[in-house]
Amino acid sequence: MVNNSNIDRVLELVRKTVKSYRAPVLERFNDEIKDPFWVLIPCILSLRSRDETTAVAARKLYQAAPTPEQILSIAPKKLEQLLFSTGFYRQKAKAVRRISQLILEKYNGSVPDTIEELLTLPGVGRKTANLTVTVAFNKPGICVDTHVHKICNRWGFVKTKNADATEMQLRKILPKKYWIKLNYWLVLYGQNICLSVSPLCSKCPVSSYCPRLGVKKSR
Repeated sequence: MVNNSNIDRVLELVRKTVKSYRAPVLERFNDEIKDPFWVLIPCILSLRSRDETTAVAARKLYQAAPTPEQILSIAPKKLEQLLFSTGFYRQKAKAVRRISQLILEKYNGSVPDTIEELLTLPGVGRKTANLTVTVAFNKPGICVDTHVHKICNRWGFVKTKNADATEMQLRKILPKKYWIKLNYWLVLYGQNICLSVSPLCSKCPVSSYCPRLGVKKSR
């Protein structure tokens, strides 16, 4: 079982394994644009949307209106059209417009760099807030998405029912040096090895540490 005594070994094995994988599509978008606003906005668009779809929509929006001011200048219907492919496009368009407005009016055009402030923005939950502070500002945070939640529970490192609870538990037990990179590593690991259904346990370099909690079938 993964625990405090072997977490360094486990995460080092994971880190080495994912080095050979291509970065997630949204990570590549963030690396290209290098703008905190364009770390935040794709997170809003990603709700119930595949990362590939989100990245395409985010790029279209960026090309049409790269700044909060320009987003507010887009007609609401046009904004909805740009976000249509992501699903729930009306709600997302409203959130994007309101976030743009608040960033201009309350934060002088700059995305806030604390989890507490980010959580006051419409549509921003803890996953989005943590991802924004870690990716955009390189500040400590633990972004827990479905991969991080699934893998940490599968390892037995935590025993939680939802992502927010996983984050809070990890904040207590995970060495801080891993906070920023954990999401990046485990997203790639979850997409390539530790799959949700029938994980590739025979290819997993940390299988000797993993109790496979909740795994009904593996390969």
